[in-house]
Amino acid sequence: MTGHNAAMKRIAGLFALTLLLALAGCSSAPSAMNAQDEALTNYGVAIRWSEFTDAWNYVDPALRMQQPLTDLELARFKQLQVTGYDVKARDDLPDGTVVQTVEIRLINKNTQIERTITDHQRWRWDPASKAFWLTTGLPDFTAEPD
Repeated sequence: MTGHNAAMKRIAGLFALTLLLALAGCSSAPSAMNAQDEALTNYGVAIRWSEFTDAWNYVDPALRMQQPLTDLELARFKQLQVTGYDVKARDDLPDGTVVQTVEIRLINKNTQIERTITDHQRWRWDPASKAFWLTTGLPDFTAEPD
């Protein structure tokens, strides 16, 4: 019986190891997918609520260093109220990049005029930080309405 118990323990150990390896293999892709969904959703929520400084945190750190937000831009953001954020198209590219086209409706608080702009977003996966970063920056709210 002792030999049988040892064999059963080895089989149980191999099964547990196989299960752990299978779960580890499955968890890497979903974590990137979860990070992608979380980043795009949270960024969209920040824009919808006109929380532009929160949205700024999703911009690629290299771009933030190259083109920091100015006091003038921050002042302009305070004049805007977003009234709609609708993803019109999304393409998940084979290299992990996500390209989105978003329609943003906003009101200038001073003029009370609503306008719509189209924001073309490009997101990249950064395996080092395990995060998705917006490489196209915040929407150009000064663009001509669509």
